[in-house]
Amino acid sequence: MSFAHFVGVNHHGQSTLFGCGLVSNEDTIIFVRLFWIWLECMEGQARAGIIIDQDRVMQNAIQIVFPNTRQRWCLWHILKKLLEKFGGHAHKAAILSAMHEVVYKLETLEEFERGWISFISMYTLYDNEWLFGLFNERCLWVPCYLKTSFWAGMSTMQRSESMNAFFNGYVTSKTLLKQFVEQYEQALRCKIENEVQADFKSYSQMVPCATQYSIEKQFQEIYTISKFKEFQEELTGKMYCDIISAEVGCHGTTYEVEEDIILHKTRMNRKRFTVMFEGEKCHIDCNCHLFEFQGIVYSNALLVLIRNGVTLLPDHYIFRRWKRDVPRAYRRVKINYNGWVTTPKQARYDQLHGLFDEVANLVIDDDERTRNLMELLQNELKDLTIS
Repeated sequence: MSFAHFVGVNHHGQSTLFGCGLVSNEDTIIFVRLFWIWLECMEGQARAGIIIDQDRVMQNAIQIVFPNTRQRWCLWHILKKLLEKFGGHAHKAAILSAMHEVVYKLETLEEFERGWISFISMYTLYDNEWLFGLFNERCLWVPCYLKTSFWAGMSTMQRSESMNAFFNGYVTSKTLLKQFVEQYEQALRCKIENEVQADFKSYSQMVPCATQYSIEKQFQEIYTISKFKEFQEELTGKMYCDIISAEVGCHGTTYEVEEDIILHKTRMNRKRFTVMFEGEKCHIDCNCHLFEFQGIVYSNALLVLIRNGVTLLPDHYIFRRWKRDVPRAYRRVKINYNGWVTTPKQARYDQLHGLFDEVANLVIDDDERTRNLMELLQNELKDLTIS
């Protein structure tokens, strides 16, 4: 049987498992059935985006069950095939380099299409059916066509591959079905424990700010440690950015920003971006679209915001899923891990967890009651920590 699993990203940037299925074969009917069951388990909430390989059967099943979900082909799998397709070509190295250049470095749709035509012409690849098919399906794999959608920073199935490696420590092709269920629960337990530890660390520790900007303090207090570090890296990265020009228009100011891209200790590229800033709405739009893609405000945008005197970012730039204090609904799902729930410690945890959930559900609709409860719990936490 094939082990099909659904992998995503949690609020700590860790790979998380949404579910899995064992399939006897890989046809459309099987995948449709699998996706319907998964959708039911997710309480009818379809994913905004799914990354897959170039499997037509899976594509068809996704279109049936998730018609509004955006599909994306794994970029790593596509580029890996370059060696297979052009391994014997006289200009193999040049073709591989040119393909990477067109895919990764061209920011707009127009630039990509012009670059692709030039690439095909330069190496006389007009009759290559594989490249012809890729170009026709470019909206499924080329970064500049997909960067305006949220992908949690993912463009490949690397997390899925790493999850395969993770499960190799628990199951093999010779594992019996009964053993598989038991080992699968052990694997889930390990994942949940890692997340709980990261949660505790984000509540009990704080990464020091690297600057005196209020914006950094704002995200230090809100985000999990791993996501704050990503934001902090972008904030300090603005030192590599320069505003080249600014043009005031009726809807705001358009900035040309150049960034030094450090490739190696002795190599550096300069890349130019266009950043649009509307002061009244505190709205910023960069043609890199990295905020839309990974949910972290990028260094170019931060440079423009700070230059315009913005001290705190409005709520629409605070990505809710990266916040450390957002209740995670899946934590309320009761799962009995063998040998874990029977311990007195786990029994006490379940009792407290149930009571906390009940209290939280009573106050979350009221800001004042929520603040009062948070203050009460924070004081209690301080007392417990001191004692």
